[in-house]
Amino acid sequence: MTPAEPLSSAGLAALAGRLRGARVLVVGDVMLDHYLVGDAARISPEAPVPVVRVARERRALGGAGNVARNLSALDASVTLLGVTGEDDPGRAVHELMARESLPGFMIVEKGRLTTIKTRILAGGQQMLRVDREETGELRPATRAGLVEALRNECALHDVVIVSDYGKGVVCREIMEALAQARAERAGGLRVLVDPKVVNAGLYTGVDLLTPNAKEAGELGGVDAAGREGVIRAGLAIFRRLRCRQLCITLGAQGMAVFEAPGKVLHVPTVARTVFDVTGAGDTVIAVLAMALGSGIGLAQASLLANCAAGVVVAQVGAAVTNLEELGRALAGTPPPVLEQWLDLD
Repeated sequence: MTPAEPLSSAGLAALAGRLRGARVLVVGDVMLDHYLVGDAARISPEAPVPVVRVARERRALGGAGNVARNLSALDASVTLLGVTGEDDPGRAVHELMARESLPGFMIVEKGRLTTIKTRILAGGQQMLRVDREETGELRPATRAGLVEALRNECALHDVVIVSDYGKGVVCREIMEALAQARAERAGGLRVLVDPKVVNAGLYTGVDLLTPNAKEAGELGGVDAAGREGVIRAGLAIFRRLRCRQLCITLGAQGMAVFEAPGKVLHVPTVARTVFDVTGAGDTVIAVLAMALGSGIGLAQASLLANCAAGVVVAQVGAAVTNLEELGRALAGTPPPVLEQWLDLD
């Protein structure tokens, strides 16, 4: 395949400067990320498992909250919509939003458990993750409140990210309200979805889907192994969900970018040391949203997102980056060459 025309490092760094101020709304499953960090110098006498001696503890916004954190760190104008329970993790979510000056509309549903993911890390590596969560439907009053807030906020933003972790926030009412708002804006509102396969039927007609390879295979009903498998999966997703564009993240192999069903590019990863892939997908969709909302095409947006993900995976935990750091990374690294995987135009 003939490689696409490469962009210069300076050109990509200049593009990153255009991201500032993009107006992005995030709606989805907000969680609390809880980290216990220490060292593991011995094995337990009770069972063949390492003993982690905790040296420090921290909490951060997770799920859709981490997407919003990425956007805020990149100087987007961001608003976060979601739901918490009336419990200590829920109160921690609200406190973190206030501390980080993150605007949002968070509904508190009594009796619901706020999702909390506890990660135990030692020696810079994740040893164990413990989840406490609830995945059932939201109450009708909660869904109605979210839909009302969504309708009000859509008029103030250019891009909406649906961050679906399958915890109940992303539902038919939310997606129907988004479809209506998008139709009313006549192309002036883009909807991007980080999907959960269980909710596939809700995503028909959105502007961009960002599944990983495993999710793409399940969404398309095919084996998404290798280049041909990824292309088959992508084409099956277009037929099933009629989305406008598609970006399949491939981990260490980069991204497959479907600008249209018959036009597929491959974006290779930039070689970096990988410490933790936690939250990398949140960084990718945040940068894609900002770039598309700033008038940057999907191919170039994917190069920016790919570089930003490379920055955050070199850190431990669900990390974020900023425009200055992203600009330095782009300027200091030869840009990857886009390879044309499919071109039926």
